[in-house]
Amino acid sequence: MKKNIFQITHLTSAHPRYDIRIFYKMCKSLVLNGYNVSLVVADGKGDEVKDGVSIVDVGATTGGRLSRMIKTCSRVFEKAKELDGDLYHVHDPELIPAGLKLKKLGKKVIFDAHEDLPKQLLNKPYLNEISKIILSKIFEWYERWSLPKFDYLIAATPVICDKLLKINPNTVDINNFPLLNELKISSWKHKENTVAYIGGISEIRGIKEVILALSFTQNVRLNLVGSFSENIFEEKIKQHENWSKVNTLGFLNRQQVSEVLGKSVAGIVTFLPAPNHINSQPNKMFEYMVVGIPVIASNFSLWREIIEGNECGICVDPLNPKAIGDAIQYLIDNPQEAEQMGKNGRKAVEQKYNWLIEEKKLLTLYKDLLQ
Repeated sequence: MKKNIFQITHLTSAHPRYDIRIFYKMCKSLVLNGYNVSLVVADGKGDEVKDGVSIVDVGATTGGRLSRMIKTCSRVFEKAKELDGDLYHVHDPELIPAGLKLKKLGKKVIFDAHEDLPKQLLNKPYLNEISKIILSKIFEWYERWSLPKFDYLIAATPVICDKLLKINPNTVDINNFPLLNELKISSWKHKENTVAYIGGISEIRGIKEVILALSFTQNVRLNLVGSFSENIFEEKIKQHENWSKVNTLGFLNRQQVSEVLGKSVAGIVTFLPAPNHINSQPNKMFEYMVVGIPVIASNFSLWREIIEGNECGICVDPLNPKAIGDAIQYLIDNPQEAEQMGKNGRKAVEQKYNWLIEEKKLLTLYKDLLQ
């Protein structure tokens, strides 16, 4: 491998240091292709070098969201300036001001839009309805003012890309598709009467409806992997009688996730029809496909195109617990068809929904900017 003299610095104030998109996909891909890579984080776990990536910690956030947006982002900027990178890659909307300051210092800066934030703000449970609308409009204006100043924008989905192209013509979609060899392919010999949900757990992600759906199944358990983001919702849902049918597994590492999916007949991703969900491409959807299990997904048009178009699962109304339960029971009762759906999903990610395809776009973008 030819060593590259360029120093790349990724910045995040909100994501964990081992974030799948930032660390495992982008940073590691850049290291393997000869770049010197630093990742600035704010978690209080200290500095380290992992898999060739220099992780630099500016200290954990104290206080609430406002503290993170002011104090933590300031520390991230100061550390970024100190590292004196050739190219900066910003991953959080709250770091847009830091990105603009780096631009004023003559640096090349990319902003990576993981989500459509104006739409995402409309779903925040801690905001009242008027606040949601006002903040969404304000950030929509702020995007139009600030994002043209960046050297390039990266969008996590084609829909976000189409939107950002109208703001900055230097925009490309780099989809959050999975790493093909990260999770072990599922063996149908070791299946249990279980289905799995992997990821952040919240009301807007349809977990309540999934718990209710267990009433329409027979002897089926839910493997629930992840952490609750809302304490009130967690307390409420755990009082439901169906909670006794849930295997509460908490946060698991990637090997443990692979083991859970290996025992599960299907993976569930029935997000509710919020504005930011309808055109999203959840990583977990493709991870279920990677391991070779069918997907039970919301019946959004884009998701139907992926799931039904590749015959790798069943799309249902995410607001209808009976429809979710019927889909679960169908896959439990028809293991041969479920196994074939899983194989179809694996084939689809091998051909078109994998990180190697997206990695080429990332490397081309970096090469062009650093010429």
